[in-house]
Amino acid sequence: MRSLSVNICAVALVVLLVLAFLLSVGTGAVEIAPLQTLAILAKQVGLTLPAGFDGQQESVLLQIRLPRVVVAVLIGASLAVSGASMQGLFRNALADPGLIGISSGASLAAVFTIVAGAKLFSPLPGVARLYTLSIATFAGALITMLVVYRLSRISGRVVISTMLLVGIAVNALASALTGFFTYNANDAQLRSIIFWTLGSLGGATWTNVLGLLPFTLLPVFVLPRLSKPLNALALGENTALHLGMNTEQAKRIVIVLTALCVGASVAVAGIIGFVGLVIPHIVRMLIGPDHRHLLPLSALAGAVLLISADLVCRTTFAPSEMPIGIITALVGAPFFLYILIRDRKTARLAQ
Repeated sequence: MRSLSVNICAVALVVLLVLAFLLSVGTGAVEIAPLQTLAILAKQVGLTLPAGFDGQQESVLLQIRLPRVVVAVLIGASLAVSGASMQGLFRNALADPGLIGISSGASLAAVFTIVAGAKLFSPLPGVARLYTLSIATFAGALITMLVVYRLSRISGRVVISTMLLVGIAVNALASALTGFFTYNANDAQLRSIIFWTLGSLGGATWTNVLGLLPFTLLPVFVLPRLSKPLNALALGENTALHLGMNTEQAKRIVIVLTALCVGASVAVAGIIGFVGLVIPHIVRMLIGPDHRHLLPLSALAGAVLLISADLVCRTTFAPSEMPIGIITALVGAPFFLYILIRDRKTARLAQ
């Protein structure tokens, strides 16, 4: 029965992903029907489909909407997989890159690079400058993750309440330093900083896609391979060790890959919160906590969520565009409160 539920959920998510993709690339000032979308894509590989389209539709699809949707898929999938992996690593359903300060650390690194990067990184060649922001945000996310993880360990184990408190402190410190650099930024830099803090896919290009690919595909494909040690960790670290799992290696891989995808995502789209918190919860309620199914299905669901959120952002108040971070927060914050209320009621019943 569980296998049937997993298969049904997987098929449903794939169908939703295809529908969200076709709706997103076809909706806007220039309407593109699903058959026209398929015909334009088929033309790129030398095929011809019986659906007419003009040059404007082809240009809008290939140069504006398609890279934007691809970026949404990459970021949504990688953030959801990373959130699910962190929740398994910390054995706590409230673990999330944003809640424990990783996103803030990556954002701080991005703001620092925006303000000081013109002087510090100008000697670098063009290809190196292309990845400067991604590398800087990755370093900021990794350092933040390591600090939170180290300070949360008491007597050799991670204390979740301490982790959340450390995350609050790190978020506050990162916000203060971000405010300092923002205060010293010029007008052009301020516009870029506002972009990072609110989150947006409006600047997505094929260059962004190429920059994101190595940083996001690696977590999406590697983290599901850690499903066995993550399942074992759910029983406790000592039990996982007795089962022969290399828990320390799994922890290091999860930490590095989470920092990798969060840093790259912040570099391209700014802070997009709650994806790594909400999606694993929804998928876990549908198919259970087995990471063998939870991680890949979270990737699909994360992609669907971010494509849908981006569609809402750019169509609700067209021609202006709402930051995507607002939409994910409007969805994620109430769900986060629901989780807290549910856990509180469960704890009362257990007493």
